[in-house]
Amino acid sequence: MDRYSRQTLFTPIGSSGQNKLQTKHVLIVGVGALGTSTAEMLTRAGVGTLTLVDRDYVEASNLQRQHLFSEADVEGQWPKAAAAEKRLHEINSAVEINSIVGEADVTLLEQLAPQVDLILDGTDNFETRFLINDISQKFQVPWILGSCVGSFGMSFTIIPEKTPCLQCLVKNMPMKGQTCDTVGVISPTVQMVTAYQTAEALKILTENWQDVRETCVTFDLWQNQYLALKAGAIKNDACLSCGHERTYPFLTPDAQLKTAILCGRNTVQIRPSETNSISLRELVLQWKTAGYKVAGNPYLISVWKDNMRMVLFHDGRALVHGTNDPLQAKKIYHSFIG
Repeated sequence: MDRYSRQTLFTPIGSSGQNKLQTKHVLIVGVGALGTSTAEMLTRAGVGTLTLVDRDYVEASNLQRQHLFSEADVEGQWPKAAAAEKRLHEINSAVEINSIVGEADVTLLEQLAPQVDLILDGTDNFETRFLINDISQKFQVPWILGSCVGSFGMSFTIIPEKTPCLQCLVKNMPMKGQTCDTVGVISPTVQMVTAYQTAEALKILTENWQDVRETCVTFDLWQNQYLALKAGAIKNDACLSCGHERTYPFLTPDAQLKTAILCGRNTVQIRPSETNSISLRELVLQWKTAGYKVAGNPYLISVWKDNMRMVLFHDGRALVHGTNDPLQAKKIYHSFIG
């Protein structure tokens, strides 16, 4: 029987939808918990081409929820994108898999966006999500937001010219900077988010636009809570990312985290694009609860991880001691700040 027979028996997809799916190209930014799961489901579903972008390598703590990876990947310190490509080829050799081991920066995403039909969010920080958001609006490519931490998850489908964008959403639904490194995450939360993401992806890729969900879904699996918010009304015509006079602010150099290697100190300074006062007290509580060593004073706090120390100031500026690698420093920063 045909490999996709159970999928084509599903009336909204059918043979016509399957044929469309096999011509489509999906970009997945971030190949961690969300990215590996959506990549596997789309590969099994028979999408034509997948492009995977990730800068990180596989670690033991990933195996609890990142299904494409193995202990051998940990031992070999395989880059996540390359390890995922290897496994996905074993699952479905008919799908073209392109892996890019590197930073999902403006230059790369502007090269890839004109080639793809959909972008899936598999990231772990809002810096990259805001970048994806502006890329989506500039090149008129739909993207599907996904986020999970602890037992809480959310998903929202963003379609240029039709739905609110991430900027509109965040201004109406402020999101805390909790991360998996500070409050953990359980695997069922990941699977629930990716189920929403992949279902929406299949609707878009098979061109069942009338069935695309128009609500922002949030849930807490542990507390048995679920909420679907109608988001249409929060679209802001003055939004600089999706409004009438858009400027795509997150594609400018000024919008990116600034990193600088401090000469002779084995330290990288990280400065956010906007100077915002942050609650050091709240972060100290999160980090101590997560078991990290924390120290500080009224002006700054220090937290230790992986033989490195991050010093964080009220305005969001940070010094990451123990490395001269800006990418490694940003990884530490995002693991604590989100």
